[in-house]
Amino acid sequence: MAIDWQDLELDESLIFPLLEQGLNKPAKVQQEVIPTALDGMDVLLSSPTGSGKTLAFLLPALQHLRDFPRKSPGGARILVLAPTRELAEQIYQQACLFSKSSGLSAVVVTGGINYGSQLSQLEKSHDLLIATPGRLLDILQAEQYQLETVEWLVIDEADRMLDMGFAKPVEEIARHARHRQQSILSSATLASAGVESFAKKLLNEPVRIEVEPPKRERGKILQYVYLADTLEHKQNLLLRVLKEFEGRQIVFVKTRDKVAQLAGTLQANLSYPVLHLRGDLPQAERQRIIEQFKAHPKAVLVATDVASRGLDIDDVSVVVNFDLPKQADTYVHRIGRTARAGAKGVAISLVEAHDALLLGRIERYTGQALDRRVFSDLKPQHKFPATDKKRSKKKKTAKKNKKR
Repeated sequence: MAIDWQDLELDESLIFPLLEQGLNKPAKVQQEVIPTALDGMDVLLSSPTGSGKTLAFLLPALQHLRDFPRKSPGGARILVLAPTRELAEQIYQQACLFSKSSGLSAVVVTGGINYGSQLSQLEKSHDLLIATPGRLLDILQAEQYQLETVEWLVIDEADRMLDMGFAKPVEEIARHARHRQQSILSSATLASAGVESFAKKLLNEPVRIEVEPPKRERGKILQYVYLADTLEHKQNLLLRVLKEFEGRQIVFVKTRDKVAQLAGTLQANLSYPVLHLRGDLPQAERQRIIEQFKAHPKAVLVATDVASRGLDIDDVSVVVNFDLPKQADTYVHRIGRTARAGAKGVAISLVEAHDALLLGRIERYTGQALDRRVFSDLKPQHKFPATDKKRSKKKKTAKKNKKR
């Protein structure tokens, strides 16, 4: 049975902005999380990138504020922690969509922004605070803000929080928000002992919600693999792939040292803009590059995982893994940059022999064998090794026995 926003018992002041944005029906993750959160339960949420999880925790938080209006001006009643400046800004922008109709206000606090201007915003009465852990903890430790009024704590992208070393800062912030009544923790995956342990420290008997995208949604990202013999072969494959597809394209590499080098190689061979993001860039420069990428209907962005965290760019047609990530869940994060908001997309991995086991790990994690493809004039000349460690060992043993 189809569910409407009204079925979730949301206030009209929250439904109206949703309909204005063309969001006529709640996504699967929103249908599952909103009623549970409104029932007062802590939530441990796993949901894929681009599935609508931001509204899944924002809407019940905003409804809570409507159901229990504050009696006097003061600090934030809802605290949302995000691992990156970009993600915090995106959550803030979504919260602001409801400000006019609901009368609820939000403040965003992140690194890379003028400290004084953020403090002046925090001095005004506000309902939601969206923050990155580092900057917020600095402010708390300087005793320039308190979290005594926080009723809900939301931790978004907990797996990324852990990757970036934010476990202790988040736990410290949670201690400052000791009067909270409820907590929500979201992660792209719960298949990690680290996330489970993190959740146990922060949540109280949570309802566990794991949302898989519908099959029709999963099918919107076509995933291919091209096998490469050498680095030069892989670069030639990359150029061919980028020329084959239209639209904005993101290329992922392992290290920031590779970023500028690969971007330079591509720009020398392509007639459209090639931009690059590194994790050590100042915020103003990062934002300038992102806006430049968004401004071109066809452009390439070369980035590391660290540099790309929090990116939310519509109309990315292709994601290319020039280097495979070591963690399979990172692969899922990467390919989630395409096929957003109901669009279709393509994810392509260029894989050399030394990354065979990484490819196998990704295929086991995603539960699907990735389609191997070739360009007729760029076929690999060498046999590709097994992608399963056990099979590789068996083959080695068999070879030894033959020699004997």
